Amino acid sequence: MNTVLAARLQHIAPFHVMEIATHARALQAQGRDIIHMEIGEPDFPSPPPVIEAAQALLSSGQIYYTSALGIQPLREAISGHYKRFYSLDISPDRIIVTAGGSAALLLTCALLVNRDDEILLTDPSYPCNRHFVRVMDGVPRTLSVGASEAYQFTADLIDRAWSAKTKGVLVASPSNPTGTSVREGELKKIVECVAAHQGVMISDETYAGLNYGRKPETALAYSDDVFSINSFSKYFTMTGWRLGWLVAPSRYVRKLETLAQNLYISPAALSQHAAIACFSEAGYAVAEARRKEFEARRDYFVDALTKLGFKIPIMPDAGFFVYADVSAFTRDSERFCTEILDRTGVAFAPGIDFGEHRAREHVRMAYAVSLEKLKDGVSRLASAF
Repeated sequence: MNTVLAARLQHIAPFHVMEIATHARALQAQGRDIIHMEIGEPDFPSPPPVIEAAQALLSSGQIYYTSALGIQPLREAISGHYKRFYSLDISPDRIIVTAGGSAALLLTCALLVNRDDEILLTDPSYPCNRHFVRVMDGVPRTLSVGASEAYQFTADLIDRAWSAKTKGVLVASPSNPTGTSVREGELKKIVECVAAHQGVMISDETYAGLNYGRKPETALAYSDDVFSINSFSKYFTMTGWRLGWLVAPSRYVRKLETLAQNLYISPAALSQHAAIACFSEAGYAVAEARRKEFEARRDYFVDALTKLGFKIPIMPDAGFFVYADVSAFTRDSERFCTEILDRTGVAFAPGIDFGEHRAREHVRMAYAVSLEKLKDGVSRLASAF
């Protein structure tokens, strides 16, 4: 039988980093010791309070479908999180619990993006963001940014790029792959710029909380019309639980609920009940201890890489990524990653996964491994140069 695939699949590219990861696993199967810096996943286990809450629910056996919007106690706990972190009063009624942060973006794009609608994104940026726009037959239009803008949008850049086809902007702050945030004072200007164009502001805040040297910032502080996406995967280190949330303008919640009902019915009940523990004092204590550990890793790793000849023109201020300029070594980041992996057993991601702007001269490295492994990795890299 001839299978006719949807034309949109022509525009959904595979992750090049997955080729690196597959090759790394093959080397491991041969007995090689591999240091994995290619995948952005914290090495910490699920927080103990989360495990305890999950075990209690498992023992009860009361695990059923929930509301597509999520269970009310979790929505209320997330509301409390905004009060604690940002001194904001966000109604639980505006909060939609989702099956991962990706599902929050899926719902948002399904709600907002029509065929040929243009959404502005930065280059470099997380590839899934532009792919979600394409899945809805929209047009992701990427704008090149560099270290001078902290690899982030500015209001002026958005204003100059806005066209008759532009529907909105997707701002990811903090950013994957760069680990940088929109400069202080600029996020408010961006929100105001988008509003002046009568556009849609989507704020990807997946890495919020993992901030170093500055407080977390949310676009929700500047407008109730923002769509804010977040996740339990990064700050709360719950990757495998597949849980996130979306804060939306209240007038769209009912439509988002309908979409969620049809796309995935509801987030996993076990994950939702367990995640409430993240917002306990014990849960925050775990998250903060891990944030400090990430900061210590960053401080060591950036300094060590710089001494090896990697160019890091701006210090990452959040998350657990370093976006390093490797133009001193190569003009082909994918080949460079493969060769370094073969020679040293250190795996990291080629810049071509994240865009086109000088992508072949950059790599992304994740310091989501122990400090001991980072030091081992640096030692191995030193032997290669």
